[in-house]
Amino acid sequence: MAKKGKRYGEFQEQVDRMSLYTVDEAVSLLKKTSTAKFDETVDLASRLGVDPRKAEENIRGTVSLPHGTGKSVRVAVFAEGEKAREAEEAGADFVGTDDLVDRIVEGWLDFDATIATPDLMRSIMPKLGRILGPRGLMPNPKAGTVTMDITETLQNIKAGQIEYRVERTSGIVHVPIGKTSFEDGQIKDNLNTVMDTLVKARPASAKGRYIRSVAISATMGAGIRIDPQQFL
Repeated sequence: MAKKGKRYGEFQEQVDRMSLYTVDEAVSLLKKTSTAKFDETVDLASRLGVDPRKAEENIRGTVSLPHGTGKSVRVAVFAEGEKAREAEEAGADFVGTDDLVDRIVEGWLDFDATIATPDLMRSIMPKLGRILGPRGLMPNPKAGTVTMDITETLQNIKAGQIEYRVERTSGIVHVPIGKTSFEDGQIKDNLNTVMDTLVKARPASAKGRYIRSVAISATMGAGIRIDPQQFL
């Protein structure tokens, strides 16, 4: 069995894994235990009472974080002609059609999000579905990334719009909500925005308790559980 490091032991002493913290307590504890030498990403994980195998409960969408993610987002846009020029003028990092598809098929994945015009989906889906789909990078109408409105969609993503979707095997939604360098209030604002979005996305067919668990963690930190009743 692998031996756990000293920092892990220190986290265990400060974070009671059996306790459910308030949002204020959790964010304060997260900042206190984030001692890595780099600006760690803050992640939110929430397990929902849904069955993702059912189409109506396969929750997916986008949410704009009021304070962004703290990360520069590289966006690849599948477009041609006038829409390709629009993407370039709007600040897309990569723009193309077949050439972009070929690069990805060859193993290039140096981007964080994608956008595509509807007319190109039929040609890129067969080649890229199995590559980008499992990574959550495939353009999708539900996420608003299959669109003719390239400029607004691109600007929203660059400004801090993130995509969320429930994992098919666990019912967990896992998203970044900022950096440990953010002020406490900024992390709380982003956290509450995501949770409010998830609550509003509850499908009518979902039965029983909907928000099963909520936790935040830094890249190198321990998971800090939050009382889900605060969001209901």
